[in-house]
Amino acid sequence: MASQESVSRRDFVQGASAAGVAGLATLSTGLAAVAPVATNQEPVAALAQLVEGNKRYVRGELAHPRRKPEDFAVLAEGQVPIAVIIGCADARVAPELLFDQGVGDLFVVRVAGNVISGGGASVKGSIEYAVAELGVRLVIVLGHSQCGAVKSAIKHIDANDKLPGSINDLVDTIKPAVASVKGKGGDLLDNAIKANVAQGVDRLKGLAPLISEGVQAGKVKIVGAVYDLQSGKVTVQA
Repeated sequence: MASQESVSRRDFVQGASAAGVAGLATLSTGLAAVAPVATNQEPVAALAQLVEGNKRYVRGELAHPRRKPEDFAVLAEGQVPIAVIIGCADARVAPELLFDQGVGDLFVVRVAGNVISGGGASVKGSIEYAVAELGVRLVIVLGHSQCGAVKSAIKHIDANDKLPGSINDLVDTIKPAVASVKGKGGDLLDNAIKANVAQGVDRLKGLAPLISEGVQAGKVKIVGAVYDLQSGKVTVQA
């Protein structure tokens, strides 16, 4: 017999799925509405849940929530994630693991350098979809230590060279973050990683109409964070 928690979650997900279908129809006729179609978890509470999950991860006391086959089946008809994570494509950075969350908890968008500016419609549209259609109210731009994309931006910022293919365009989107911290005290790479995250947060806060209006109305919270590969700790930026 399914637990009460599973039944409640299934009912909530099925209801949100129906709302999502209606919301898609709304978007197809115009993008003026910013209110999410399904009210999701308060952003402060969602962030607290992720912080606690990361603490378990650091301690090695993982709960591994909702990862059984029956948990997948419950979500087959819809999803109600508590947060959007824009993370790096780096193989060492898996948000579901480092936040110790289960299937359906996180809407994850991963791209090298966790870039927002220059990310194009595929990245921005994915984030907007989660906010407008799935009712997600917390968006996290997640950087990480020793980021190769940021290292490359540091290496090539002053060089009169060009990287092959689209790698050049990717690295160019990160160079402004590097330039903003050059000459400041502390480690250049660490500072640039944090600045790149902050640049992404600022870009999202001004992304009209769906994200910026949600932020201004207090319905959507956008934060930056950095994951330390050595310790496993995620530090939320002020």
